[in-house]
Amino acid sequence: MRLLLATDAWHPQVNGVVRSVERMAEAAAGLGVEPLMLTPADFASLPMPGYSEIRLSLVTRGRVLARWEQIAPTHVHIATEGPIGHAVRAACLARGQAFTTSYHTRFPEYLAARAPVPEAWSYAWLRRFHAAASGTMVSTPSLERELAGRGFTRLMRWTRGVDTDLFRPRGEDAGADLFPHLPRPIFLSVGRLAVEKNLAAFLALDLPGSKVVVGDGPDRARLQALAPEAHFLGALTGEALARVYAGADAFVFPSLTDTFGIVLLEALASGLPVAAFPVTGPLDVIGGTGAGALDTDLRAAAFAALAIPRERCRAEALRYTWSESARQFYDNIATAHALGPMHRAARPPNGAALPRLG
Repeated sequence: MRLLLATDAWHPQVNGVVRSVERMAEAAAGLGVEPLMLTPADFASLPMPGYSEIRLSLVTRGRVLARWEQIAPTHVHIATEGPIGHAVRAACLARGQAFTTSYHTRFPEYLAARAPVPEAWSYAWLRRFHAAASGTMVSTPSLERELAGRGFTRLMRWTRGVDTDLFRPRGEDAGADLFPHLPRPIFLSVGRLAVEKNLAAFLALDLPGSKVVVGDGPDRARLQALAPEAHFLGALTGEALARVYAGADAFVFPSLTDTFGIVLLEALASGLPVAAFPVTGPLDVIGGTGAGALDTDLRAAAFAALAIPRERCRAEALRYTWSESARQFYDNIATAHALGPMHRAARPPNGAALPRLG
């Protein structure tokens, strides 16, 4: 399999999409796959207004087709619905090439949080984008049910994994070494500092001890002004990030819009119990495991998380591996490719017209 893996999410972004795509590319050789990446690094790009970390590629179908001739892929996967994703989708349609997609981001909710765009319009547009694919990968059962209810078809399950060697418990004194002057307990949140992540809900909680935030993004200045007593560490990766997880007492995940939340697995692997709202992502990863507390009252969930044994969290995380994630990913691509191209886009249940994508 020579796989053209197209993504608009790439470095310097630090998020679950980038990590997932990277991990799939790393695992490819061991599964007999040659990954051929198409990312913003291959094109001139402009920073997204208001969110300079995200680059919008200046890509055309012609340039994609020229690159296609050079690399001659046998399979295609489109990870995102941005400029690169649209151009590769158009190229596949023009060539009669089957392709798969993945649904990583609640774009309608993110857009509605920033502009007066009805979510129904965005979902109609996304439904048409993915309807031409031979399979669309989703990360959780609840997301699959939700999208099926919105008229998405040919949904395939693709879970995520965690590096349990890097993210691991570091002993009872890990926090004392890392945060020697911070009052305990330490409530940690990790993620992109953007309005859709709902970090304000965490920062507004009346909690004892200290709040620590890891991450960066366009909402950082507002959030720091909102909670000057909180400790903002900026973006961390690798060993530095793993040590922070292991040194905290509870992980608070306030997002209402994430489709999965890889940070949930990183926290659990570090022996850190999770507090979250009972929504898609936390419900699938945490619900019923005893490794976290889900409550519509996030403060109550945060207090409940403090009583959860850390070994229970670690045991739950060990169920998730990137090797199993990669097996699912490439099996899905092979299965969907065997179905052939699906070029007729589905219409919404009410029969309304869909935006033209090309």
